[in-house]
Amino acid sequence: MIEIGIDSFAARFTDNAAAALSDKDAMFQLLERMEHADKSGLDVFGIGEHHRKGFLDAAPTHILAAAASRTKRIKLASAVTVLSAMDPVRAFQNFATLDLISGGRAEMVVGRGSFTDAFPLFGYNLDDYDDLFAEKLELLLEIRDHEFVTWSGKFRPALKNQPVYPRPIQEQLPVWLGVGGTPQSFVRAGALGLPLMVAIIGGETHRFRPLIDLYREAGRRAGHAPEKLTVGLHSLGYLAETTEQAIEDFYPGYAASMTKVGRERGWPPMTKERFMSQMGPTGALLVGGVEEIAEKVLRHANALGGISRLTFQMDSAEVSHEKLMHAIELIGKKLKPLVNK
Repeated sequence: MIEIGIDSFAARFTDNAAAALSDKDAMFQLLERMEHADKSGLDVFGIGEHHRKGFLDAAPTHILAAAASRTKRIKLASAVTVLSAMDPVRAFQNFATLDLISGGRAEMVVGRGSFTDAFPLFGYNLDDYDDLFAEKLELLLEIRDHEFVTWSGKFRPALKNQPVYPRPIQEQLPVWLGVGGTPQSFVRAGALGLPLMVAIIGGETHRFRPLIDLYREAGRRAGHAPEKLTVGLHSLGYLAETTEQAIEDFYPGYAASMTKVGRERGWPPMTKERFMSQMGPTGALLVGGVEEIAEKVLRHANALGGISRLTFQMDSAEVSHEKLMHAIELIGKKLKPLVNK
Protein backbone atom coordinates (compact mmCIF):
# COMPACT_ATOMS: atom_id res chain seq x y z
CA MET A 1 0.00 0.00 0.00
CA ILE A 2 1.18 3.54 -0.73
CA GLU A 3 0.38 6.13 1.91
CA ILE A 4 -0.90 9.33 0.32
CA GLY A 5 -0.65 12.75 1.90
CA ILE A 6 -0.01 16.48 1.62
CA ASP A 7 3.04 18.62 2.40
CA SER A 8 2.58 22.35 2.94
CA PHE A 9 5.12 25.15 3.30
CA ALA A 10 2.38 27.62 4.23
CA ALA A 11 3.84 29.57 1.31
CA ARG A 12 2.57 32.86 -0.13
CA PHE A 13 4.72 33.93 -3.05
CA THR A 14 2.91 36.33 -5.34
CA ASP A 15 0.68 39.40 -5.32
CA ASN A 16 -2.42 37.63 -6.60
CA ALA A 17 -5.77 37.59 -4.82
CA ALA A 18 -4.85 34.68 -2.56
CA ALA A 19 -1.91 36.64 -1.17
CA ALA A 20 -4.27 39.43 -0.06
CA LEU A 21 -5.25 37.28 2.92
CA SER A 22 -3.92 38.26 6.31
CA ASP A 23 -1.45 35.86 7.88
CA LYS A 24 -4.09 35.03 10.49
CA ASP A 25 -6.65 34.04 7.85
CA ALA A 26 -4.07 32.11 5.83
CA MET A 27 -3.12 30.11 8.93
CA PHE A 28 -6.76 29.42 9.73
CA GLN A 29 -7.32 28.14 6.19
CA LEU A 30 -4.24 25.91 6.42
CA LEU A 31 -5.59 24.31 9.60
CA GLU A 32 -8.93 23.87 7.89
CA ARG A 33 -7.20 22.03 5.02
CA MET A 34 -5.37 19.79 7.48
CA GLU A 35 -8.65 18.90 9.16
CA HIS A 36 -10.23 18.25 5.76
CA ALA A 37 -7.33 15.99 4.77
CA ASP A 38 -8.00 13.88 7.86
CA LYS A 39 -11.71 13.62 7.07
CA SER A 40 -10.96 12.80 3.41
CA GLY A 41 -8.92 9.75 4.37
CA LEU A 42 -5.40 10.97 3.69
CA ASP A 43 -2.60 9.27 5.61
CA VAL A 44 -0.19 12.08 6.44
CA PHE A 45 0.09 15.88 6.47
CA GLY A 46 3.55 17.47 6.62
CA ILE A 47 4.53 21.06 7.42
CA GLY A 48 7.82 22.47 6.19
CA GLU A 49 10.20 24.88 7.89
CA HIS A 50 11.36 28.17 6.39
CA HIS A 51 12.66 31.39 7.87
CA ARG A 52 11.89 33.98 5.21
CA LYS A 53 9.14 36.28 4.00
CA GLY A 54 6.37 34.51 2.15
CA PHE A 55 6.24 31.47 4.45
CA LEU A 56 4.30 30.94 7.68
CA ASP A 57 6.01 27.71 8.78
CA ALA A 58 8.92 28.96 10.91
CA ALA A 59 7.48 27.05 13.91
CA PRO A 60 6.04 23.91 12.32
CA THR A 61 5.39 21.91 15.50
CA HIS A 62 3.01 24.66 16.67
CA ILE A 63 0.99 24.26 13.47
CA LEU A 64 1.06 20.46 13.76
CA ALA A 65 -0.03 20.61 17.41
CA ALA A 66 -2.94 22.90 16.51
CA ALA A 67 -3.94 20.43 13.81
CA ALA A 68 -3.65 17.53 16.26
CA SER A 69 -6.55 18.93 18.27
CA ARG A 70 -8.72 19.07 15.13
CA THR A 71 -7.87 15.65 13.63
CA LYS A 72 -8.27 12.03 14.66
CA ARG A 73 -6.15 9.66 12.56
CA ILE A 74 -3.87 11.44 10.09
CA LYS A 75 -0.11 11.31 10.77
CA LEU A 76 1.46 14.72 11.46
CA ALA A 77 4.98 15.22 10.15
CA SER A 78 7.63 17.79 9.39
CA ALA A 79 8.58 18.42 5.78
CA VAL A 80 11.42 18.97 6.62
CA THR A 81 12.86 19.88 10.02
CA VAL A 82 16.03 21.88 9.29
CA LEU A 83 18.10 19.93 11.79
CA SER A 84 21.39 21.65 10.93
CA ALA A 85 20.14 24.84 12.58
CA MET A 86 18.22 23.31 15.49
CA ASP A 87 19.31 21.77 18.76
CA PRO A 88 18.50 18.04 18.56
CA VAL A 89 17.34 17.94 22.17
CA ARG A 90 14.72 20.63 21.52
CA ALA A 91 13.76 19.07 18.22
CA PHE A 92 13.11 15.75 19.92
CA GLN A 93 11.23 17.37 22.80
CA ASN A 94 9.00 19.28 20.39
CA PHE A 95 8.03 16.18 18.44
CA ALA A 96 7.72 13.98 21.53
CA THR A 97 5.28 16.57 22.89
CA LEU A 98 3.43 16.57 19.56
CA ASP A 99 3.25 12.78 19.80
CA LEU A 100 1.58 13.07 23.21
CA ILE A 101 -0.86 15.72 22.02
CA SER A 102 -1.79 13.76 18.89
CA GLY A 103 -2.06 10.36 20.55
CA GLY A 104 0.97 8.85 18.81
CA ARG A 105 0.75 10.39 15.33
CA ALA A 106 3.96 12.46 15.16
CA GLU A 107 6.77 11.88 12.67
CA MET A 108 9.96 13.76 11.81
CA VAL A 109 11.39 14.22 8.35
CA VAL A 110 14.80 15.78 8.92
CA GLY A 111 17.06 17.40 6.36
CA ARG A 112 19.35 20.31 5.62
CA GLY A 113 16.66 22.41 3.94
CA SER A 114 16.57 23.93 0.48
CA PHE A 115 17.31 27.48 1.71
CA THR A 116 20.17 28.66 3.92
CA ASP A 117 18.39 31.44 5.85
CA ALA A 118 18.43 29.50 9.12
CA PHE A 119 22.24 29.45 9.35
CA PRO A 120 22.89 33.18 9.96
CA LEU A 121 19.59 33.53 11.83
CA PHE A 122 20.64 31.01 14.48
CA GLY A 123 24.34 31.78 14.42
CA TYR A 124 25.73 28.87 12.42
CA ASN A 125 28.49 28.91 9.81
CA LEU A 126 27.41 27.80 6.36
CA ASP A 127 30.87 26.27 5.86
CA ASP A 128 29.80 23.64 8.42
CA TYR A 129 26.72 22.74 6.35
CA ASP A 130 27.23 18.97 6.18
CA ASP A 131 29.20 18.45 9.40
CA LEU A 132 26.48 20.15 11.42
CA PHE A 133 23.79 17.93 9.98
CA ALA A 134 25.72 14.69 10.41
CA GLU A 135 26.53 15.42 14.05
CA LYS A 136 23.04 16.59 14.95
CA LEU A 137 21.41 13.61 13.24
CA GLU A 138 23.65 11.30 15.25
CA LEU A 139 22.56 12.97 18.48
CA LEU A 140 18.88 13.03 17.52
CA LEU A 141 18.88 9.28 16.89
CA GLU A 142 20.73 8.68 20.16
CA ILE A 143 18.05 10.66 22.03
CA ARG A 144 15.26 8.87 20.18
CA ASP A 145 16.63 5.44 21.07
CA HIS A 146 17.76 6.08 24.67
CA GLU A 147 16.13 7.87 27.58
CA PHE A 148 19.55 8.55 29.15
CA VAL A 149 22.13 9.95 26.74
CA THR A 150 25.92 10.09 26.90
CA TRP A 151 27.30 11.88 23.86
CA SER A 152 29.93 14.38 22.75
CA GLY A 153 30.55 16.28 19.54
CA LYS A 154 32.09 19.38 18.00
CA PHE A 155 29.19 21.84 17.77
CA ARG A 156 27.26 21.25 20.98
CA PRO A 157 28.12 20.76 24.68
CA ALA A 158 28.45 17.11 25.65
CA LEU A 159 25.76 15.13 27.47
CA LYS A 160 26.72 12.74 30.27
CA ASN A 161 24.03 10.25 31.26
CA GLN A 162 21.50 13.02 30.72
CA PRO A 163 17.80 12.07 30.59
CA VAL A 164 15.70 13.73 27.88
CA TYR A 165 11.97 14.22 28.45
CA PRO A 166 9.18 13.93 27.56
CA ARG A 167 9.21 10.55 25.86
CA PRO A 168 6.75 9.96 23.01
CA ILE A 169 3.86 7.50 23.03
CA GLN A 170 5.39 5.61 20.11
CA GLU A 171 8.11 3.22 21.21
CA GLN A 172 10.39 4.70 18.55
CA LEU A 173 9.49 8.10 17.12
CA PRO A 174 9.62 7.77 13.31
CA VAL A 175 12.51 9.73 11.78
CA TRP A 176 12.77 9.97 7.99
CA LEU A 177 15.72 11.47 6.14
CA GLY A 178 14.63 14.10 3.61
CA VAL A 179 16.96 14.32 0.60
CA GLY A 180 17.29 16.15 -2.72
CA GLY A 181 19.85 14.95 -5.22
CA THR A 182 23.08 14.49 -3.23
CA PRO A 183 24.36 10.88 -3.46
CA GLN A 184 26.01 11.07 -0.03
CA SER A 185 22.63 11.81 1.56
CA PHE A 186 21.09 8.69 0.04
CA VAL A 187 24.00 6.56 1.24
CA ARG A 188 23.79 8.07 4.74
CA ALA A 189 20.08 7.22 5.02
CA GLY A 190 20.70 3.64 3.92
CA ALA A 191 23.66 3.13 6.26
CA LEU A 192 21.53 4.35 9.19
CA GLY A 193 18.53 2.28 8.14
CA LEU A 194 16.25 5.34 8.04
CA PRO A 195 13.22 5.65 5.78
CA LEU A 196 13.94 8.00 2.88
CA MET A 197 11.81 10.92 1.68
CA VAL A 198 12.94 12.08 -1.76
CA ALA A 199 11.95 15.57 -2.94
CA ILE A 200 11.59 15.47 -6.74
CA ILE A 201 10.38 18.86 -7.94
CA GLY A 202 11.65 18.81 -11.51
CA GLY A 203 13.11 16.69 -14.27
CA GLU A 204 12.07 13.10 -14.81
CA THR A 205 11.30 11.01 -11.75
CA HIS A 206 12.91 7.79 -13.03
CA ARG A 207 16.31 9.52 -13.12
CA PHE A 208 16.42 9.23 -9.32
CA ARG A 209 16.45 5.41 -9.47
CA PRO A 210 20.30 5.13 -9.36
CA LEU A 211 20.34 7.27 -6.20
CA ILE A 212 17.64 5.14 -4.58
CA ASP A 213 19.61 2.04 -5.54
CA LEU A 214 22.58 3.57 -3.69
CA TYR A 215 20.33 3.96 -0.64
CA ARG A 216 19.14 0.37 -0.74
CA GLU A 217 22.62 -1.02 -1.33
CA ALA A 218 24.07 1.01 1.58
CA GLY A 219 21.28 -0.34 3.78
CA ARG A 220 21.96 -3.92 2.76
CA ARG A 221 25.69 -3.52 3.41
CA ALA A 222 24.91 -2.15 6.87
CA GLY A 223 22.75 -5.19 7.60
CA HIS A 224 19.35 -3.50 7.65
CA ALA A 225 16.31 -5.55 6.68
CA PRO A 226 14.80 -4.61 3.29
CA GLU A 227 11.46 -3.72 4.88
CA LYS A 228 13.20 -0.95 6.86
CA LEU A 229 14.52 0.66 3.69
CA THR A 230 11.33 2.38 2.61
CA VAL A 231 11.11 5.24 0.12
CA GLY A 232 8.71 8.18 0.10
CA LEU A 233 8.23 10.65 -2.73
CA HIS A 234 7.52 14.38 -2.27
CA SER A 235 6.19 15.90 -5.51
CA LEU A 236 4.68 19.14 -6.68
CA GLY A 237 1.15 18.37 -7.74
CA TYR A 238 -2.51 19.31 -7.84
CA LEU A 239 -5.74 17.54 -8.81
CA ALA A 240 -8.90 18.89 -10.44
CA GLU A 241 -11.85 17.34 -12.25
CA THR A 242 -9.96 17.52 -15.56
CA THR A 243 -6.36 17.99 -16.63
CA GLU A 244 -7.29 21.21 -18.40
CA GLN A 245 -8.83 22.62 -15.23
CA ALA A 246 -5.80 21.53 -13.17
CA ILE A 247 -3.43 23.35 -15.52
CA GLU A 248 -5.59 26.46 -15.53
CA ASP A 249 -5.66 26.52 -11.72
CA PHE A 250 -2.05 25.57 -11.02
CA TYR A 251 0.18 27.02 -13.72
CA PRO A 252 -0.04 30.80 -13.06
CA GLY A 253 0.99 30.62 -9.41
CA TYR A 254 3.50 27.85 -10.07
CA ALA A 255 5.19 29.89 -12.79
CA ALA A 256 5.35 32.97 -10.56
CA SER A 257 6.79 31.12 -7.56
CA MET A 258 9.33 29.09 -9.56
CA THR A 259 10.48 32.21 -11.40
CA LYS A 260 10.96 34.03 -8.09
CA VAL A 261 12.95 31.18 -6.54
CA GLY A 262 14.85 30.77 -9.81
CA ARG A 263 16.20 34.32 -9.60
CA GLU A 264 18.06 33.33 -6.43
CA ARG A 265 19.39 30.09 -7.86
CA GLY A 266 20.24 31.07 -11.39
CA TRP A 267 17.37 29.21 -13.04
CA PRO A 268 15.69 30.56 -16.18
CA PRO A 269 12.14 31.94 -15.84
CA MET A 270 9.39 29.34 -15.84
CA THR A 271 7.58 29.12 -19.18
CA LYS A 272 4.46 27.28 -20.26
CA GLU A 273 6.61 25.09 -22.51
CA ARG A 274 8.86 24.03 -19.62
CA PHE A 275 5.82 23.46 -17.44
CA MET A 276 4.16 21.23 -20.04
CA SER A 277 7.35 19.19 -20.43
CA GLN A 278 6.97 18.24 -16.75
CA MET A 279 3.37 17.18 -17.37
CA GLY A 280 4.37 14.25 -19.57
CA PRO A 281 4.30 10.56 -18.52
CA THR A 282 7.77 10.65 -16.93
CA GLY A 283 7.83 14.29 -15.78
CA ALA A 284 7.94 15.07 -12.07
CA LEU A 285 4.77 17.21 -11.86
CA LEU A 286 1.64 15.42 -10.65
CA VAL A 287 -0.90 17.89 -12.03
CA GLY A 288 -4.06 16.62 -13.70
CA GLY A 289 -7.24 14.59 -13.31
CA VAL A 290 -7.64 11.64 -10.95
CA GLU A 291 -7.21 8.72 -13.34
CA GLU A 292 -4.30 10.31 -15.20
CA ILE A 293 -2.42 11.04 -11.97
CA ALA A 294 -3.18 7.61 -10.50
CA GLU A 295 -1.52 6.04 -13.54
CA LYS A 296 1.43 8.42 -13.21
CA VAL A 297 1.88 7.67 -9.50
CA LEU A 298 2.02 3.94 -10.20
CA ARG A 299 4.42 4.54 -13.09
CA HIS A 300 6.71 6.57 -10.81
CA ALA A 301 6.49 3.96 -8.05
CA ASN A 302 7.49 1.20 -10.46
CA ALA A 303 10.33 3.29 -11.92
CA LEU A 304 11.78 3.84 -8.43
CA GLY A 305 11.54 0.20 -7.42
CA GLY A 306 8.56 0.77 -5.13
CA ILE A 307 7.52 3.57 -2.78
CA SER A 308 5.64 3.48 0.51
CA ARG A 309 4.51 7.11 0.67
CA LEU A 310 3.64 9.96 -1.69
CA THR A 311 3.02 13.55 -0.61
CA PHE A 312 1.63 16.32 -2.81
CA GLN A 313 3.01 19.84 -2.39
CA MET A 314 0.18 22.02 -3.71
CA ASP A 315 0.05 25.39 -1.98
CA SER A 316 3.19 26.96 -3.48
CA ALA A 317 1.10 27.70 -6.61
CA GLU A 318 -1.34 29.78 -4.54
CA VAL A 319 -4.44 28.07 -5.77
CA SER A 320 -7.46 29.34 -3.85
CA HIS A 321 -8.39 27.73 -0.54
CA GLU A 322 -11.66 26.42 -1.95
CA LYS A 323 -9.92 24.70 -4.86
CA LEU A 324 -7.25 23.24 -2.57
CA MET A 325 -10.02 21.82 -0.37
CA HIS A 326 -11.56 20.16 -3.43
CA ALA A 327 -8.17 18.84 -4.55
CA ILE A 328 -7.61 17.30 -1.10
CA GLU A 329 -10.98 15.58 -1.33
CA LEU A 330 -10.16 14.22 -4.78
CA ILE A 331 -6.81 12.90 -3.54
CA GLY A 332 -8.27 11.26 -0.45
CA LYS A 333 -11.56 9.89 -1.75
CA LYS A 334 -10.72 9.08 -5.38
CA LEU A 335 -6.98 9.00 -6.06
CA LYS A 336 -5.87 7.07 -2.98
CA PRO A 337 -8.36 4.19 -3.45
CA LEU A 338 -7.51 4.01 -7.16
CA VAL A 339 -3.75 3.85 -6.52
CA ASN A 340 -4.13 1.17 -3.84
CA LYS A 341 -6.90 -0.85 -5.50
